[in-house]
Amino acid sequence: MNLHAIRAIYRFEMARTGRTLMQSIASPVLSTSLYFIVFGAAIGSRMGEVDGVHYGAFIIPGLIMLTLLTESISNASFGIYLPKWSGTIYELLSAPVSWIEVVIGYVGAAATKSVILGLLILVTARFFVAYEIAHPFWMVGFLALTAVTFSLFGFIIGIWADGFEKLQVIPLMIVTPLTFLGGSFYSINMLPPLWQKIALFNPVVYLVSGFRWSFYGVSDVNAALSFGMTCAFLAVCLFAVWWIFRTGYKLRN
Repeated sequence: MNLHAIRAIYRFEMARTGRTLMQSIASPVLSTSLYFIVFGAAIGSRMGEVDGVHYGAFIIPGLIMLTLLTESISNASFGIYLPKWSGTIYELLSAPVSWIEVVIGYVGAAATKSVILGLLILVTARFFVAYEIAHPFWMVGFLALTAVTFSLFGFIIGIWADGFEKLQVIPLMIVTPLTFLGGSFYSINMLPPLWQKIALFNPVVYLVSGFRWSFYGVSDVNAALSFGMTCAFLAVCLFAVWWIFRTGYKLRN
């Protein structure tokens, strides 16, 4: 394992975050704070409780997951697309570095930034609503696992994209709508029976539900199933990355 190469890629990507703090950290935290003000304080005071949890506290896991998914994809996709766009990707491919080391460096940096951002939002939420974390170990586990999984997904998007516009297509047109419809602001048990069954085909439901269970011990689906679905998507992303480097898809042409 070439630890020097991993460290170099990781430090370069983390340094880029330091140069864009307003965009990478301050902007997502501010946007999420506005959600807390509008939904948590203003609307939450009229909503009462959902599954025995005050509405302002109920939406915290969903808001963190919303930011985590979008930022993980954005950080990882831009990180690998930039060397493709500038042409420096060929230097990386010709270096004595395996695909595993490349992925660890880029995905590790993107996941680290997302986890830091998620924890900052969690701290910020304390200023607006009171909440408890019933299973802190599982909360951190779900946070890290989701960040790594969707950073891998973003890495794939960054390789697939052949323009800056394509970097935003899947996050804006697919991931964000699925997150809003995945129980971020409500329990799917509040939906009519038919729509409850349809919602179970939304993979984000399992992510949000498992993460919410780690906070309050309540969930729309079994927490073990949520964990299993996340691991399954992680395995699919790993296979896709292996195939990309094995075939040179969008890398050598």
